Amino acid sequence: MTTSCFLGLDIGTSAVKAILVTPDGELRATASVPLTLQTPQPGWSEQAPDDWWAATLTALRRLQETASGATIAAIGISGQMHSAVLLDQGGAVVRPALLWSDGRTTEECASLTRAAGGEERLRDWVRNPALEGFTLPKLLWVQRHEPEAWRRVATVLLPKDFIRYRLTGVLATEPSDASGTLLFDPARRQWSEELLRVAGLPRTLLPDVGGSAEVLGRVTADAAGLSGLAAGTPVVGGGADNACGAAGVGVIAPGEAVASWGTSGTVLAPTAEPLVDPLLRAHTFCHVLPDVWYLMGVALSAGAAFGWYRDQLARDVAGTPGSDALLSREAEPVPAGAGGVTFLPYLAGERTPHRDAGARGAFLGLSLAHTRAELTRAVLEGICFALRDSLGILRELGAAPAELVLTGGGARNPFLRRLQAEIFGMAVCTVNREEGPAYGAALLAAVGAGAFPDLAAATRATLTRSPPSGPDPHAHESYAEPYARFRAAYPALRAARAR
Repeated sequence: MTTSCFLGLDIGTSAVKAILVTPDGELRATASVPLTLQTPQPGWSEQAPDDWWAATLTALRRLQETASGATIAAIGISGQMHSAVLLDQGGAVVRPALLWSDGRTTEECASLTRAAGGEERLRDWVRNPALEGFTLPKLLWVQRHEPEAWRRVATVLLPKDFIRYRLTGVLATEPSDASGTLLFDPARRQWSEELLRVAGLPRTLLPDVGGSAEVLGRVTADAAGLSGLAAGTPVVGGGADNACGAAGVGVIAPGEAVASWGTSGTVLAPTAEPLVDPLLRAHTFCHVLPDVWYLMGVALSAGAAFGWYRDQLARDVAGTPGSDALLSREAEPVPAGAGGVTFLPYLAGERTPHRDAGARGAFLGLSLAHTRAELTRAVLEGICFALRDSLGILRELGAAPAELVLTGGGARNPFLRRLQAEIFGMAVCTVNREEGPAYGAALLAAVGAGAFPDLAAATRATLTRSPPSGPDPHAHESYAEPYARFRAAYPALRAARAR
């Protein structure tokens, strides 16, 4: 007996994930293939797009082997934002993709801001500042430092759109991912003619823009032969990983918010209009629904910071099953404030609120009395403090949710859920699906295939939230002094770095 399912793909930094979801929202099968990260120099981050394609094919074959009897009605794709995929006229990859976490473009950001006439112009044209992680500065870096490679570039794509191109032969994107390029105006939902002119780039470099739930291509015969998919299977626009992650937990309406721990950490709040932070500390991007936007603060190292700590400073447990849970259990009895230890999770620079690619991590306040338990507690608190910075900015701008949906690594552990509630000072909840952006991509595929009239109907039919759990007010108050220490540490270290 065959079952019609919807396929969600997520082209992440650490893995390609593929899931099959039934029309009632149940997970039929899942497959994940790990990816490696190249760091040719400190602060650089690259991956080979053809490795994403190879991992996608492997994941698709494994998925279909697991889910025998399932037919795929439609495909949705999510992926890491900002990363620059450069293709030549024949569609071949010119060089490895510069990733969202790559920080080499500080000079390009400064020169672009000057050429535009200041950040006020960027705020008017694209609602965001020039940051090292965004796509446009990466293009300018390649143009300046690798002119021979740049002369070959005919098309610029984002990671998920590269996989769509390999599956369908269609060059296309959609607003949520285009928003993170610095070449797209989220308010007008179109490529910015002003930024293209200032950057000296032709519009022909960029793909056409369609809807996130709109069918933008169909699987070709060649891709079908490689992947096992049926030729002609529709592929919808999909979305950026953060937008699809929010959709995958039902955070699609103004008045709601989600905090996510992946490699990076984010706090995202949908809005009914394209609100812009006057200080440009938070991002303004399109959501995966028509006429919905979102504000987002980003901590560049969340899960990545904890993974670094585990692998480098807890090597006796790193690599063993349950190592993260073991470290959390050690940290749980430590009182709030980690015995005076403060951790800054800025191991790859920081986005919100500092906008400083040169920021670096630190442990402060160490003594001979401290143990691994205090250090672990400090790392977890530091990640939460970084996200609290973002949450505070979103509240300043009018996004004041009554509760916060948790997803990713920070949602799976009762202690981490409680820690976030206490540090944020608000109720938190989880959902019954924990498949991340791939689940949101699958729901978009279901909408595109006509299984649901819109994304709101899809989330109502498939997602259930846990009862919200609020913090003890006294517990929240106990973090006032540790959070103040955290806030004071970055300016002091930046001043020391500048000497």
